[in-house]
Formats: sequence, structure tokens, C-alpha cells
Amino acid sequence: MSTGQSSPPSATEISARAVQQRCVLITGATGAIGGALAKVYATPDTHLVLHGRQQHTLEALAAECRMAGAKVTLSSVSLTDDTALKAWLTALSVDQVPDIVIANAGKNTHPTHEGGLEPWDDVQALLDINLKTPIAMTQHLVPAMQARGSGQLVFISSLAGWHGLPTTPSYSASKAGIKAYGEGLRGLLAPHGIGVTVVMPGYVTSPMSEAMPGPKPWEWSPQRAANKIARGINANRARVSFPFPLNFGTWWLAVLPAGISQWLVKRFGFHHTGGS
Repeated sequence: MSTGQSSPPSATEISARAVQQRCVLITGATGAIGGALAKVYATPDTHLVLHGRQQHTLEALAAECRMAGAKVTLSSVSLTDDTALKAWLTALSVDQVPDIVIANAGKNTHPTHEGGLEPWDDVQALLDINLKTPIAMTQHLVPAMQARGSGQLVFISSLAGWHGLPTTPSYSASKAGIKAYGEGLRGLLAPHGIGVTVVMPGYVTSPMSEAMPGPKPWEWSPQRAANKIARGINANRARVSFPFPLNFGTWWLAVLPAGISQWLVKRFGFHHTGGS
């Protein structure tokens, strides 16, 4: 006779439920957009793998996500050390291959004075984290995604990827590169059930945005940006760009003759470094 009470789940049932959790990997989780995305995806049916360099901020974010019901795993492995990166992603995939991978870690640099170039060491470090690391992550994770037949890769580009800005030439180059890589990869991996989304944000309130020279029109909050990005990811959108009309205007910079685009860039004040 039934007592009206259900028996507690067995260890096998608990394990099965854990496996059914979607796994969302976010690098740069201690940044403004990364942290906001972690909070968006922090639900009881999600295992969040959060990577960041600021340990105190990362642990505080993890506590908040756990309060929302998510399972959280943390890492501060060096993303630019390919051996360490591969070992981390391989170990992670033994337990569960990530369902969504958001390669959000990035940095910026800019000329320090009018007419000067960006410091070479800064340029190399920027290209390593903005361009090489997302490609390396793809190399290490895609075979397991292909074997499973599903997955979603998300690359964070920028509206600066449409046309290089004199204030941030190396940053623009890295974002144009990851944009092109993501676009090419989408067609390559679609037959294997793997989606690819390229995100092209404008200015989002953050210390990195604050440090960038030049005007910052139509700046969004991290929360607004994260909600927009998550909707695009969940819909497997090829591109998520915002805000309008800045995304529309920067798209035209790529379409118009280069001379006109460069005149417009100067006209709107994106040619001053802000240095001495």
C-alpha cells in the first residue's frame, strides 16, 4: 500500500540527472559581460564552468550562481599556455563535454601617444588571448562535440571588427579575425550538429571599456548585453550585434569605400589616442 510519499532517488538516478545538466563554459567570467552571462545561465539545470583570473571576484560570482541553483566549477588555468589549456579541457570533457562554450576572455591595448604604435609586448599578449586562445579551445573541444553530435561555440568579436579604428588597431584586427574564423567555422561544423555564434557588441560598461580611448555612444549595461547575447545563443543565431544604430553604422563602414569610411571614423572622433 502506498504511503503517499515517494522514495528518495537512488545514486544511479542522481547520477543520471547530473549528466542531463547542460554544461556551460565561460572564459573571462570575472569580466563585465562574462559575469553577467554566468548569472543569466545560473539555473538548477546548469553546470557552469567559470574561468577567470581574479580569484576573489570569481569565488564571489560562483557563490551567487550556486545560490541560484547552478552547479559551479572554477578554473584559473593559463589560457595562453596551450599545454595547460589542453589538459584542462580534456579533463573537463571526461566528465561532460560542454554544451555551450563562450570564449569571452579578452583584453585591449591602444597607442599611448599621438602617432605612436602600441607596445609590441602588449600586441602579442592581446593576439594570444583574443584570437589564438579561442581557436585553440575550438581545436581541443570540437572532436568531442562532433562525436556527441551537438554543441554551441560562441566567439566574442566587436563592432570594431567591421572597420579598424585608429584608436585600437590591434584590438580591431583581433576582433575582425575571430569574426571571420567564427563565420567560416559555422558552415564547417553545421553538418555535425554544432552551432557557432559570433557576438559583436558595441560599448558595454566595464573597466576595459572605460580604458578605451574615443567616444562611447549608446553604451549598454552588462546585464542588458548578456540577455541579448543569451537569446541569440539559444536561437543559434549566426551573429548577435548591438546596439542599434551603432551596429548599423559600423556595418556601413565595412561596405562604403575605404576613403569615405576613414573620413567618417575621423569625423566622429575615433582617431584620438587620448595620450600626450
